[in-house]
Amino acid sequence: MSAGSGFDLKIRDGNNEKNTTLPTAPQNFVTPGTIITREPGFMRGHGTYVFKDGSLVASVCGTVERVNKLVTVKGVGGVYNGEVGDVVVGRIVKVMQKRWKVDINAPLEGVLLLSSINLPSGELRRRSAEDELAMREILKEGDMISAEIQSVYNDGTLALHTRSVKYGKLGPGTLIKVPASLIKRRKAHIHNLPIGISVILGNNGYIWISPLANGRMPGTNMEQDETDGQKPVLEEIKITGTDRFAVARIKNCVAALSKAWLPIYDTSLMYSYDCSMKYECKELLKPEALKEIGELVREQMSTEGYMA
Repeated sequence: MSAGSGFDLKIRDGNNEKNTTLPTAPQNFVTPGTIITREPGFMRGHGTYVFKDGSLVASVCGTVERVNKLVTVKGVGGVYNGEVGDVVVGRIVKVMQKRWKVDINAPLEGVLLLSSINLPSGELRRRSAEDELAMREILKEGDMISAEIQSVYNDGTLALHTRSVKYGKLGPGTLIKVPASLIKRRKAHIHNLPIGISVILGNNGYIWISPLANGRMPGTNMEQDETDGQKPVLEEIKITGTDRFAVARIKNCVAALSKAWLPIYDTSLMYSYDCSMKYECKELLKPEALKEIGELVREQMSTEGYMA
């Protein structure tokens, strides 16, 4: 076996034996417990810890990334390890005192404090006891939200905030879960696609797909009723059959990218959408259709240099 060529194995298929070669992992690929470096002066990043002899050791399975002295390990699959500034999609699972617990596909549930949201009325003031009593009128169990990670507690719990018109309670749509490692980190994770669909690509692997008008609740789907001055009411949203088919098609395009283990971002999503137009929407439920779409997208992205 030559260096870097792979492992030569014999696989028995009935009474016949055939040789096959399994590709080796990249040189910067590590598993938990692998010593990354013993050199002094490094900065410990995510996915690493310092052993008692001072060496830097990987704590997750993934690839080593270095930025100057900062050393991190980007996990492959597995659980989501959040970072400050990540855009996430989550589901409210519990209403507690002055906070909500949120399922964000992480080892621990995220925390959204009452002080970390914009009040429905838009007022900028201290939260009162009346606000705490009305928490279920703002967000209740089962509601879907988009948020940003504000900080990471010492125990690994992720603190969220929705103090922006980009984030908040989500309107009608559908959720699809993919491995978090497939979500490509970009400057923007909320996209209004030219086909009339809004997509929120959560860094945590949760993707929310909705008709364009429902992409954001705060500032777009909530209006102040000026006639009586009462609390804001949800704007009436009409979902047409065309909207439903478009959402279903994009959802299946995401599934095709995930099945082919391709990076998921706005460019690859539009490539997969274009490749899916040869199929009826119901035909996209067939595994062979998803496989063909993934192969076509991989070929197109390789041709245009996106897979380099």
